[in-house]
Amino acid sequence: MSQFHLLDWVILGAYAVGLIWIGIFQLKDQSKSQEEYILSGRRLSLGGFVATLVTTWYGAILGVGENTFLFGIQTWFIFALPYYGFALGYAFWMAPKIKERNFLSIPDHFRSSYGERAGIISALLITFLASPAPYILSMGVMLQFLFGIGLGVSLLISTVFSVLYVWNGGFSAIVKTDILQFIMMFAGFFLLVGFSWNNFGSPLELIQSTPGSHLDPLGGNTIQYILVWFFIAAWTFVDPGFYQRCAAAESPEIAKKGLLISIGFWAVFDCLTLLSGLYAVAMIQTDQPLHSFPLLGAHILPIGIFGLFITGLLATIMSTIDSLSLISAITFGRDILWRIQRPQTNSNPVPLIRKGLVIISFLSLFLVFAVPSVVGLFYVIGSILIPGLILPFVFTLWNEKITISERLAGYWIKAPVGVSLIWFSISQISGQAFLGIEAFYPGMVISFLFLLFIMNRTNNGY
Repeated sequence: MSQFHLLDWVILGAYAVGLIWIGIFQLKDQSKSQEEYILSGRRLSLGGFVATLVTTWYGAILGVGENTFLFGIQTWFIFALPYYGFALGYAFWMAPKIKERNFLSIPDHFRSSYGERAGIISALLITFLASPAPYILSMGVMLQFLFGIGLGVSLLISTVFSVLYVWNGGFSAIVKTDILQFIMMFAGFFLLVGFSWNNFGSPLELIQSTPGSHLDPLGGNTIQYILVWFFIAAWTFVDPGFYQRCAAAESPEIAKKGLLISIGFWAVFDCLTLLSGLYAVAMIQTDQPLHSFPLLGAHILPIGIFGLFITGLLATIMSTIDSLSLISAITFGRDILWRIQRPQTNSNPVPLIRKGLVIISFLSLFLVFAVPSVVGLFYVIGSILIPGLILPFVFTLWNEKITISERLAGYWIKAPVGVSLIWFSISQISGQAFLGIEAFYPGMVISFLFLLFIMNRTNNGY
């Protein structure tokens, strides 16, 4: 990119060197204990909890800019508000229960409640659910746009770099680097809003000049469309990143406080990104709304400040890629490969987790090339897999004395996924949602019917 000057390169290079230094040289090898590698020995402090949870949540930052550029404040109502609500529920109800049960992963909950087979099935689904593929694609598109390199090369750079510093330090490396990335992402968007304010006018003046369609909470869509996103936000309850951080916290109080503080930081950051998107509408013209944030930065930011903003943008995406890469690797290496081998109690799954990092990297690249769309990947993965996970997982926290058979539990997980997958396939063939219903809903209906059946059996003592 022509606007990227030497000082900008120096800032970006310093960020990259900082990640490598923290992740590889500052941290000792964490592989001696699975609790150390996966959960930092369950010593996660309040500050680390907030930094790593806040940063991991914004991997789709380019999509936020795109949606705001196209639909205005609707972005807040679909990408912010519903998630605050589910995060509050997680803080007050789920986080304490996760700490009390003292498991290492969501599949451990399934295994304890429903049996070995259900644990492996859930682990397979979570491996795909936590896939960093959408965010690797985001990073690849960003690097391609900024530096004019091929998409394939930029995807490889994104994948290799994210695995490089996680390999040695595990979750501790992610927490340490996320503190740096937390600072970078907030600094970058504060600077972008500040310079936009100075160049265009105050947020009040911005709102007065914003097209009416961009001030419509529905963004020109129907209430039904907005409700779809509220249901998608239920993803929070089975988000393995939330689970990992709550399990790693020093105490239930830190997990609860950390979630509440994180909601506050999310609210601040959402305001920054929303204002940035509206300033982009007012100040630039583009047929590439996905690039609205970097284009706005190139338009108004001086040398050095532009490099700082771009580094913050890249840090926002990278903090999600590394976290999800590790979670997917843990799920695949520990909760599938290690469990299938039926290890002795003193065996260490970390070598298999590291193998999982490599396998997940190749799998993510395959998904990116198969579905080369950030929104498409997010939709396909979420709408098909969530119906099979959310109610069975919540039920394990709600009812600790579960008496259903392993076979029935397996059907409860697999059937909703199968229905959603078939529904989605028919919709793809026909070119529109089958019967006008998105694939997410039929799967959730099947899962809810299973829940009613199981509750009835439990209440009647079967």
